[in-house]
Amino acid sequence: DPPAVVYRYSPDRKGERPQSHLLTFAGILQADGYSGFAPLYAHGRVLEAACWAHARRKYYDVYATDRSPTAAEALRRIGLLYAIEREIRGQLPAARSTVRRTRSAPILAELRAWLRDSHATLSVKSPLAGAIQYTLVRWTALTRYVDDGSIEIDNNAAERAIRALVLGRRNY
Repeated sequence: DPPAVVYRYSPDRKGERPQSHLLTFAGILQADGYSGFAPLYAHGRVLEAACWAHARRKYYDVYATDRSPTAAEALRRIGLLYAIEREIRGQLPAARSTVRRTRSAPILAELRAWLRDSHATLSVKSPLAGAIQYTLVRWTALTRYVDDGSIEIDNNAAERAIRALVLGRRNY
């Protein structure tokens, strides 16, 4: 089926909410790293596709704070992935996955090795180490989009679709 955006209001952010909302769902769920989704992924009925925009934002925040050259390099490398996505936007899933396997996969392999090497030189308590750890822990979910052309690189489209609801919910 085509991708969908669903906004389901809950009065709080407890982990039981996504579990009840998605009780009968099976398929790919592209979302941020919210721990409340973890039980959904535990049995394989729901596959996690993580969001590169959320990972990227962590490097951007570090760069904006201290102009870290390592954060800048992470942003540059992630930017290469987004450049490929701009080129293949609107193409059929099979074509997108072919391009991603050919062009994105090598960039991702180099990025992963570089992140591991960079992480080894940092204090584990630094914000940059936290950004790298966030990325590496979610690596499988972040790279799932390469082999499945129906998955986006991020969930920005869904977040844009619900933005007005989220921003206005306190007023409602």
